[in-house]
Amino acid sequence: MKLLTANRLNDGRVIYLGEADHAVETIDAALPLDDAAADAALAQSQSRPAVFVNPYLIEVEGRAPSGRDRLKERIRSAGPTVGHSLGFVARNEIA
Repeated sequence: MKLLTANRLNDGRVIYLGEADHAVETIDAALPLDDAAADAALAQSQSRPAVFVNPYLIEVEGRAPSGRDRLKERIRSAGPTVGHSLGFVARNEIA
């Protein structure tokens, strides 16, 4: 199975293709696709650059990324690493 992932145009966050061609923010809400549906979904998402920036397909087993890019995709699915770090620093600054 495959999932379609990309970045959202307005804030750069990782998004996935969900039900009814909507962008969703979690890998758990992403729509699993077979090979034929995945190719069609990729073509469709490439025609929507205002939502999906650089869409591509990832291989999954269940909802976990698999294949050669699995580590990268696991990190991406957990959310932005920099955003969490900056928020932590801002909350813990000493005045």
